[in-house]
Amino acid sequence: MKPFTTLTGVAAPLLRANIDTDLLIPKQFLKTIVRTGLGRHLFFELRYDDQGREQPDFILNRPEYREAVILLGGPNFGCGSSREHAPWALLDFGIRCVIAPSFADIFFNNCFSNGILPITLPMAAVEDLATEGPLTVDLPAQTVSGGGRSYRFELEPARKTTLLEGLDAIGVSLASLPAIEAYEAKRAKATPWL
Repeated sequence: MKPFTTLTGVAAPLLRANIDTDLLIPKQFLKTIVRTGLGRHLFFELRYDDQGREQPDFILNRPEYREAVILLGGPNFGCGSSREHAPWALLDFGIRCVIAPSFADIFFNNCFSNGILPITLPMAAVEDLATEGPLTVDLPAQTVSGGGRSYRFELEPARKTTLLEGLDAIGVSLASLPAIEAYEAKRAKATPWL
């Protein structure tokens, strides 16, 4: 996983409540276990018409938001099913951070597992950030800033560390490999019959 320290870039405002995982990546695109290529299907039903043509009014189709790396959302972002394809599609599109007033628990956890930083801020702060130009997310300082304004966000220390070091669950285990190997050697010596 790519480490996350600071991120500066365009923030696309999609301030709708209850953006569910089926809206993020519809079910017909869940046939793959490969994480790449899903970005083109992100928000498929909003981005394209019935003929597969881009809807020019949709936020991510507008020229100023095509290179967005931050997504600003409304309450209960990522609700619905537990599909991990939703953060995969965001990441493949280029989104590394989602800022919203609240998140569905499974989606929130899946973000950390895939190197996306979900930030919880009050709706008034999210709306305020939506009026600014590029934003800077500083994970070590736990701040989001833009246009002279700055907001602090809370984050569990363990989650912060895994993002800063670019560790997924396997990476966390491998970081403890010397201790695991030492335990296994000691256990094998103490209980050779196992």
